[in-house]
Amino acid sequence: MTVSHRPAGRSGLAREHWQTPVKGALACATTLALVLALAACGNKRGTPDASGAPEVGVVTVKASPATLTTELPGRVSAIQSAEVRPQISGIVRKRLFTEGSLVKAGDVLYQIDDATYKAAVDSAQGTLTQAEANLDAAKIKAARYAGLLKINGVSQQDYDNAQATAKADAGAVQTDRAALETARIDLDRTRIKAPISGRIGTSSVTAGALVTASQDTALATINDLSTVYVDVTQSSLDLLRLKKELAAGKLKASGNAAVVQLRLEDGSLYAHAGKLAFADVTVSTTTGSVTLRAQFPNPEGTLLPNMYVRAELQEGVDEQGLLVPQKSVQRDAKGNASVMVVDASGKVASRDITLTRNVGNNALVGSGLASGDKVLVDSLQNVRAGMHVKPVEVASALSDTPAAASAATAMATTTAAR
Repeated sequence: MTVSHRPAGRSGLAREHWQTPVKGALACATTLALVLALAACGNKRGTPDASGAPEVGVVTVKASPATLTTELPGRVSAIQSAEVRPQISGIVRKRLFTEGSLVKAGDVLYQIDDATYKAAVDSAQGTLTQAEANLDAAKIKAARYAGLLKINGVSQQDYDNAQATAKADAGAVQTDRAALETARIDLDRTRIKAPISGRIGTSSVTAGALVTASQDTALATINDLSTVYVDVTQSSLDLLRLKKELAAGKLKASGNAAVVQLRLEDGSLYAHAGKLAFADVTVSTTTGSVTLRAQFPNPEGTLLPNMYVRAELQEGVDEQGLLVPQKSVQRDAKGNASVMVVDASGKVASRDITLTRNVGNNALVGSGLASGDKVLVDSLQNVRAGMHVKPVEVASALSDTPAAASAATAMATTTAAR
């Protein structure tokens, strides 16, 4: 076998010579990129700056008016609800409405067979006519006897009997007129009418069914849903606490105390605000709660009877409220709350606090903090008590409105997309 050896020419030497500086340049560029990346990372919060202290986000606690609200469970009920029931007995001939439609007060809903009721009216009319004729004859006789009595043409007894007969016939006429009116009322009731305006539900009977005036089952139900009630229950203990805080001056009565917001079953906020109508004057012996009733407009028909909702009521205003973001609160194994604070020298310390309630995305502090304290809101996992840090104020940390949070999220998403 013959092996051929091909000596390297000038072109091969030149290629090797050209590749060496390119590799060196790429290595330098890679090193420079790593240096810049490390420098950039050094500017993020939680990592030391040039002085060696890590930057952390803080919010300065300031006393400001905080509107306190409470959210209570409730049920929707129609402002008016009426069951359609027959007031006479008979066979249903027609149903004159569409189930689920809107009806007006006075609309005819059912037609009951009226033949016997028409006959009853005619009979009562005949009886009344006869009674009126008897009355006319009795009056004429009584008047004639009055003239004869003056000339002793009749005895006093005959005259008295004629007067009594006339009065009795007058009473019979009144009775027969009432009987005729009753017969007419029963005839009119063969047309079962809507007692109120509203939306009518399903019909429990069809044409041909026998209905009676004393039956237990309603023919249909009408609900007026243009405006609805929402009945909520509040613990009597909470109500007593609220009254004491208002009396002691810890809370100031809110100017919008009567305004009620509603949250639906899916968590969405109902479009229309309601107003507090009244509070019950008794406490339930079974639940220990007081019933509050709010009234809401319902133009779109969104709220339906027996729907479960949550009502948000304003309790009052804490004029010197101290709020901290909920995300800044830490809890131990027993559930005790604490926050990390930064003093004027930049030293971190843990501070035990008590919280009274949540206000949006924030928590209302009962004790443990004072106005002007700086509370850590981020880098909590990298910071320990006793460390020295560089606090950076986070302006939006106390935003407690869902709209603001949504806007911030949308802005962050848009920036990331760019």
